[in-house]
Amino acid sequence: MISDQGPDQIVDAESYISTSADGCVKLRSTTADSKIEQDEVVPISVPSLLEKAAKEAPEILALSVKRDEKWIKWTYKEYLQEVRTVAKAFIALGLEPRKSVGIIGFNSPEWFVADLAAIFANSMATGIYSTNSPEMCKYMVNHSNTNIIVVEDNSQLQKILAVKDELPNLKAIIQYTGKPDHEGVLSWQDLLEKGKNESDEALDQRLKQVCINQCCHLVYTSGTTGLPKAAMLSHDNLTFTAQIMNKFYQLKDKGQEKVVSYLPLSHIAASMMDIFVMMTCQGSTYFADKGALKGTLTTTLKEVNPTLFFGVPRVYEKIQEKMLEVGRANKGLKKQIGQWAKKTGLEHNQNVLNGTGMSMSSELKYKIADKVVFQKVKAALGVQKCKSFFVAAAPISNETLAYFMSLDIRIYDIYGMSECSGPQTFNSKEYQKLGSIGRTMPGSQTKISTVGDGEEDSISGEILMQGRNVMMGYLNTPEKTKQAITESGWLRSGDLGTVDDSGFFRITGRAKEILITAGGENIAPIPIEDSIKKYLPCVANAMLIGDKRKFLSVLLTLKTEIDNATTEPLPELAPATIAWCESLGSKAKTIDDILEPADELVSKAIQEGINLANNDSESNAKKVQKWRILRKDFSVPGGELGPTLKMKRHIVMQQYAELVDGFYN
Repeated sequence: MISDQGPDQIVDAESYISTSADGCVKLRSTTADSKIEQDEVVPISVPSLLEKAAKEAPEILALSVKRDEKWIKWTYKEYLQEVRTVAKAFIALGLEPRKSVGIIGFNSPEWFVADLAAIFANSMATGIYSTNSPEMCKYMVNHSNTNIIVVEDNSQLQKILAVKDELPNLKAIIQYTGKPDHEGVLSWQDLLEKGKNESDEALDQRLKQVCINQCCHLVYTSGTTGLPKAAMLSHDNLTFTAQIMNKFYQLKDKGQEKVVSYLPLSHIAASMMDIFVMMTCQGSTYFADKGALKGTLTTTLKEVNPTLFFGVPRVYEKIQEKMLEVGRANKGLKKQIGQWAKKTGLEHNQNVLNGTGMSMSSELKYKIADKVVFQKVKAALGVQKCKSFFVAAAPISNETLAYFMSLDIRIYDIYGMSECSGPQTFNSKEYQKLGSIGRTMPGSQTKISTVGDGEEDSISGEILMQGRNVMMGYLNTPEKTKQAITESGWLRSGDLGTVDDSGFFRITGRAKEILITAGGENIAPIPIEDSIKKYLPCVANAMLIGDKRKFLSVLLTLKTEIDNATTEPLPELAPATIAWCESLGSKAKTIDDILEPADELVSKAIQEGINLANNDSESNAKKVQKWRILRKDFSVPGGELGPTLKMKRHIVMQQYAELVDGFYN
């Protein structure tokens, strides 16, 4: 029974699972790690975590955003004060306990404050993807029992107004940038004024009702198939995971760590890193502008000089493409020095990974390369003070990892999902293997399901996870929760994998994406797609086809320019693709130049790349027989990619059904 002993009370519960907004769960316990005892990670609520930061580091910079060419700053003391002010305003506007505050828009201090204010008010914070349609917004708002919606600007506001009459639980709308011109919509300033006029009594009473083992954060899955599910994350899920990451990566406290926030906060990876990890180490979060993924990110990085950098694979790939473009423009001695330095950097970092000793001459070469090239490259990217680079949310190619290693930038692959609060396995400075998703997070467990191991509701070879980072369940969806968590409490990842003797896990495929050919051969598409992209650097996306088919075929998209305003792919080829075409003797500058009529030089080179990928296959069944270049690259606006840039295979199949059928007729 919930008492008024919050916010750090742990209420007795019968189960590790709950799908009810007011449900509580038992705290999971797993075997302790040799390096970090999980008992060291004391359960703490999200409000107490922020209060601790404000008490220990009151004048340390917590948040900073650039507006009208000036950086506006919040200390931890001001951060806590504004969260409490907004929480009081939310309560006054009718936010009920265990209901939700929905937030839709680009990253900002107001996003963080609204998120935490909802939690302080003993309610739940719900991130809504900014790319959502009005109809999908309606579904999420109603499904999460949202009382209050916080929108970024007029374009996001219009989505909510379009479905407002169908949102029975909605009591208030707040717009956090600009001045709303719609009656009844509050500005952020209006909200703050309202909160300042409220007493602390109602908020303090809400805080007393908070339970560490109750849901405070809803993360909607991107819904690659069907309607999205809402993963319920408890206070302990979030604060335990953040504390483990701080300990594991040995983050320094009191403003010594800096990060730039730019990835969607409605996704767990960004909210865990930018909000909860930084709050735990009392670090500083700076906000990029809305054009970050359209080319302005480097400008912000150079101003901020972060100590940590987190990206999804596509972000690193875009940086790589730009760097290669710059490299191609270099001539003569400058080009030779660059090539020598990259070779030196790759050898040095491979030796570090392999634990191989360095000769004095190799060490000297590395130091020269670092001074002459690496430091300048890092300064140009704004990452010269970065000690850790992270990648998550989707698979990254070994080629991209090796490229950055050649520039003396080691990227640590982290694996996880919304349902386990973000991370489950880590690579790090001490423990890293290329192509591996790393070792298990301290305090948690990971295993590969096998026949007869008692996990009858999992697939043989599936990666299973357990620990205090594992979600409570899916909100109001007991059947889906039962499918996701086995009877003995293991979270099913849906990914197939292997583990070596050193405890490093590797992904071999996605269970739902496994293609079963007409001949009964089980084929994981990702390794074949990655192989094709390795041999064909012009290819942006490759999607393998072959389920219930006699042979494999593949749809290819080429790297093209992107409309900075809409992020829609354009017909003009990207510089890297043009350079590739020129190396063949082709003069193609657009997709039309390649397709109409078919450019024979490009077609021949594509086939040669496919042949090389086929040579890597263990059997004829895994060889690609037919391929086609599509007129347009995959994108979020086009619907082929989800918010975290994962391919929506079923959507691609729907869009190109006629073309695919043509392969087999």
